[in-house]
Amino acid sequence: MTELRDKCIRFDWAVSRLLHQKANFGVLEGFLTVFLGEPIKIVEVLENEDNQLLSDDKFYRMEIKAKNSNGEDILVEIQNMTRLYYLERLFYGVPKAISELVNLNDTCKEVKKVYSISILYFDLGKGSDYIYVGQNNFVGLHTKDNLIISTREKDTIVSKSTSEIGTTYILVRLNEFNKVAKSPIEEWVEYLKNDFISPEAKALGLQEAREKLRYYSMSNAERYAYDEHVNAIMIQNDVLENAMLEGHAEGLAEVRAEERIETAKRLLAMGLSPQQVADGTMLPLEEVEKLVDEIKNK
Repeated sequence: MTELRDKCIRFDWAVSRLLHQKANFGVLEGFLTVFLGEPIKIVEVLENEDNQLLSDDKFYRMEIKAKNSNGEDILVEIQNMTRLYYLERLFYGVPKAISELVNLNDTCKEVKKVYSISILYFDLGKGSDYIYVGQNNFVGLHTKDNLIISTREKDTIVSKSTSEIGTTYILVRLNEFNKVAKSPIEEWVEYLKNDFISPEAKALGLQEAREKLRYYSMSNAERYAYDEHVNAIMIQNDVLENAMLEGHAEGLAEVRAEERIETAKRLLAMGLSPQQVADGTMLPLEEVEKLVDEIKNK
């Protein structure tokens, strides 16, 4: 009963509905501090028409201007979306959105680092870890050295590696997390995956989140809207999963058909008659005869 009472709303809903408010920055600052590994202070949430949960529940994203432990300006994007849109958004949308922010927003001109944190509720590729970090880092094919380029800062030429001025991608793979939470980052990932925050959680920002993001603290109307959002996500996932299973079955059928054709070609090359090949591969005789014609015309 305690767990039911302490149930928290999903982080994507909190980001889009609550955490952009300055009074709730403590939750976001805790999240960013833990995942970026240094104290982070939010300057502002950058207002953008896309910084909201879209009506079709495909994805949300939030861009934040903040200062790191060195007092430098950084940009952080937090995003979550369905797997269908993820890769296109990650590798095309993120750089495009960031460049637009820097070009159009005067307050972003002095940004030193850019981060994109993706919270993934689906399987993405193969890997044993639940958090992966990557950068736009260019390594010499033969020399294996990192490319260093020159940039102009206040009329001074400064050399930087491409990873220093590019986007650092942090992928949080929730399906791969199956631990008893002990460290701050594990406590945060446990909340992201299970929508529950333990009363004993010590990670920065989580106790504030536990108080402000309780499911049963919402009004009936707010809970209804939230439940509809969660149901929409579940339906999307079911539809996509079924489509993937059907596609996998179709793919296997195509592979088997191709294998039968290759086997038929080999049998014909060994001198078997079309009828024998058709019987052996279960291909229609007409199709085997077409293969005979193809071989003759080569």
